[in-house]
Amino acid sequence: MKQSWWRSAYNQNHLVFKLGISILFVGFGFRLLLTQSPSVIPNLSDNNINTPVVDKNEKSIPSDFAESPKYSYQIHPKDDKSERCDIFDGEWIPNSVGAPYTNNSCRWIESNQNCMTNGRPDAEYLYWRWSPKDCELPRFDAKKFLETMRDKSWAFIGDSITRNHLQSFICVLSQVEDAIELFHDTDFKNRKWQFPSYNLTVSIIWSPFLAKADTFEDINHIPSAEIQLHVDVLDKTWTEQFHTWDYVLFSSGKWFVRTAIYYENNTILGCHGCQGKNHTDLGFNIAYQKVINNLFDFIMNSHRKSMIIYRTSTPDHFENGSWSNGGTCDRRVPAKEGEFELGILNKILREVELAEFAKAEAQASEKGKKLKLLDVMPLSLVRPDGHPGAYRYFYPFAKDKNAKVQYDCLHWCLPGPIDQWNDLLMKLVVDG
Repeated sequence: MKQSWWRSAYNQNHLVFKLGISILFVGFGFRLLLTQSPSVIPNLSDNNINTPVVDKNEKSIPSDFAESPKYSYQIHPKDDKSERCDIFDGEWIPNSVGAPYTNNSCRWIESNQNCMTNGRPDAEYLYWRWSPKDCELPRFDAKKFLETMRDKSWAFIGDSITRNHLQSFICVLSQVEDAIELFHDTDFKNRKWQFPSYNLTVSIIWSPFLAKADTFEDINHIPSAEIQLHVDVLDKTWTEQFHTWDYVLFSSGKWFVRTAIYYENNTILGCHGCQGKNHTDLGFNIAYQKVINNLFDFIMNSHRKSMIIYRTSTPDHFENGSWSNGGTCDRRVPAKEGEFELGILNKILREVELAEFAKAEAQASEKGKKLKLLDVMPLSLVRPDGHPGAYRYFYPFAKDKNAKVQYDCLHWCLPGPIDQWNDLLMKLVVDG
């Protein structure tokens, strides 16, 4: 049968037959050439530093707040409208330069994140840099940034991770000119600095929900009662000052997974995790969606032509427990992409914020608003080595090497991986 077909094809058109055979042999030769080509692996020893190696026998990091199922999730959403390099899609590579400042050269680091002063014995976590796959990401140029931001005002609005980032931001800029503090409230959650030679002001506004909320917790963030969250009312702590800022960075997320009673129009709408209460458990995603939607509506309807940056939520890296029941984070090297999965609760937060940002971005282009996404989740997920851990305290094992200490696997050491969020920020607002 096969021979008859070939003979028929040959008899019908001898030229077509010869052409087909030629193409077949060319394709076979090309495939053979590719399969025999050796893979090129860069020699990391050329970097002249000791490159840490990931222990493949270590357990995967569990979900941030609960055990999470396996699933497939695209952590790098692609923008089909643009062929520009995605600075959020990359890997951490060895970097002998280290951090842009030290625990001694910046006086604005909170003690809980001052890992080196608190006695953290290793420093390898400082010698990595984020490298996008398809382009170069320049380091934050503090001098250029200050010149560009002359006579401008910045505000960082959000939770303790936002404050963590703000301190990194201030520390990097202070290597050119030390900031002068103009204001702080009684618990130092709302503060304002100035770089006098440039007339640049930078503020931090404590607003973990970005909305009106009453919270009840102790110094270790252990709640004593349900949070009362008004999902339809934004926090006036920042809304009343919004018109004064040229650049505003918003971020939220983590607080929404806590037990809370939700209000809308001053009436109980439902709750999240409120067992024993006669309320409908709506899930925190509903509250997060409503608040972020209201946030972007406020921005779109504002007459202020500020540049708005929305920072995505970040993971923690607790293992063998959580914040309040013995969780730890003892890893000392970055992970490879795909080694750790995004926890189910972080996945929900991420889906909400990316969807709401996409809607706002479409409106922003129509209304002439400047809106940027600072997507730090991908690069943060693979840095389990960058948290204070036990070194949120001053020399926690000085008296007892086996002391039981509460670990911080949520915030970031300063200096540390979070410093490179500023590289991304500069790319977005100055070089973008």
